[in-house]
Amino acid sequence: MSSKDLLDNIKKLRELTGVGFKDCKNALDETDGDIEKSIEFLRKKGIAKASKKMNRTASEGLALAKESDGKISLIEINSETDFVAKNQDFISFCKELSEINFQVKGNLNKLNETKMKNEISVKDNLVNLIAKIGEKITIRRANFFDNSDGLNFCYVHSAIDKGIGKIISVVKLDSVENDKIKEIGSKIAMHVAASNPLSLDKEGIKKETVNKELEIIKAEIKNTGKPDDIAEKIAKGKITKFLNDNSLLNQLWIMDPKKKVSDILKQNSQDKPLKILDFIRYKVGEGV
Repeated sequence: MSSKDLLDNIKKLRELTGVGFKDCKNALDETDGDIEKSIEFLRKKGIAKASKKMNRTASEGLALAKESDGKISLIEINSETDFVAKNQDFISFCKELSEINFQVKGNLNKLNETKMKNEISVKDNLVNLIAKIGEKITIRRANFFDNSDGLNFCYVHSAIDKGIGKIISVVKLDSVENDKIKEIGSKIAMHVAASNPLSLDKEGIKKETVNKELEIIKAEIKNTGKPDDIAEKIAKGKITKFLNDNSLLNQLWIMDPKKKVSDILKQNSQDKPLKILDFIRYKVGEGV
């Protein structure tokens, strides 16, 4: 790795972890310059804590939601730079794709073959747009929420236009529609956007995700020199907190941290228990 590349990686790692220059350089040396492995290395050493900053990605683009008759479609289109994400040709392309995505109910294969207003297919228009802008553009993912089995609520964080932003969440509730449910449904969608739950409940979090977090926790505790029995108790407490913090029903309600989301559902139940049937959260570039 060249000196310039090393300095660039140190800068990135410091931004992601808040750790000092020397520790970041050491971590990169130990992991052959791998940013993700360096973050894990620093966490195991107890130098870096889990941080929202660690989830940042370089990918840009837009997420779009289309709502009609209680149905909601979502689509994410990625670009390499934020400059392109603000380009009017790119935005117009994304808006038309969002309309088509609603029609094909989130089916990307159908979407790619569908003709746009210019009578050219989406996939061919995409190639033409890439050639025109000179930057890689990808249609990353799409979803569709029908209205036959529940009520859908959508939240767009810092919308740049109707249904367009960097973070979008949708929540499906099992309930009868009324003003009270509309209000709480919108608030739960906002909570999902802000708190980024991994699953509805603790059991839904992937085993490999839990095992990896437990491995990091144990390595961090081991470096403190605590006895095995105490270390085991600390690890158990930390993994329980991790499960609660990342499962929607167990998360603290962002509008009243003294309550959990499950408490809010009970509090707002009417003729029958208020339940969350499904949810999704798009953050542009996350996980790419």
